[in-house]
Amino acid sequence: MSRRTLLWWGVSLLVLATALGAVVVFVYPQSPGFDRWWNEMIAAARADWMLDFALALNWIGGGWVAILGVPLLAILALVLARRWRGAVFAAVSFLASAGAVQLLKTLFGRARPDDMLVVSDYGSFPSGHTANAATIALVLWVLFPRVWVAIVGALWVLAMALSRTFLSVHWATDTLGGALVGAGVVLVLAAWLLPWVQRKKHALDAPIG
Repeated sequence: MSRRTLLWWGVSLLVLATALGAVVVFVYPQSPGFDRWWNEMIAAARADWMLDFALALNWIGGGWVAILGVPLLAILALVLARRWRGAVFAAVSFLASAGAVQLLKTLFGRARPDDMLVVSDYGSFPSGHTANAATIALVLWVLFPRVWVAIVGALWVLAMALSRTFLSVHWATDTLGGALVGAGVVLVLAAWLLPWVQRKKHALDAPIG
C-alpha cells in the first residue's frame, strides 16, 4: 500500500470519527435510536459469561495495563526481535492514539449510559478501550502484513467493542468511533514513518566477518 493511500485512509477514518462524534452529540444529544436499542437489547440478553468476558477485557484494555503494560510488552517484544524502528513506530502510535482519544473526549463530552456497570472516566465518545485495541491491531498489521494478523486483529477489536457495550459503559457508536480513531492514527503515522521503519541496514552497518 502506497504512502498516499495510507494517508488518505488514515485521514478519512479520523474525519469520519470526528463527524460521527458531532452527529451523536450535537444532532442527537439524547443518543440515536440505534444506540438506545442496542443498549436495551444487550441489557435484556446479558448473561454471566458476558459479564465475566467483559470484565476481563475491561481490565486488559484499561488502566495501567492498557496505558503501560500492553504497549511496553509490545515495544519490548519488537526490540528483542531486533525491530527497534518498529518499536519506535509502535510507541509513537500508542501515544498519538491516546492523545487523539482524550482530545475528542474533551471536545464532545458525551454522557455515558445511565446503567453502566463499571466506573469510568469523563467522556463516552470515543471508546478508549476500543481505540487502544484498534491501535494494537493496526500496528501489528502494518509491521506484519499477513492475512491471519488482520483477522486476529479485527476479532480483537470486535471483542473489545462488544465488551464495552456488555458493561453499558459505552454506546455502540462510541466503540465505532474508537475503532476509527485507533486505526486512523496508525495509518496516518504509517504514511509518514513506514519507509523509515522498513529501511534496510546500510552495508557499512552490517557485521564484519
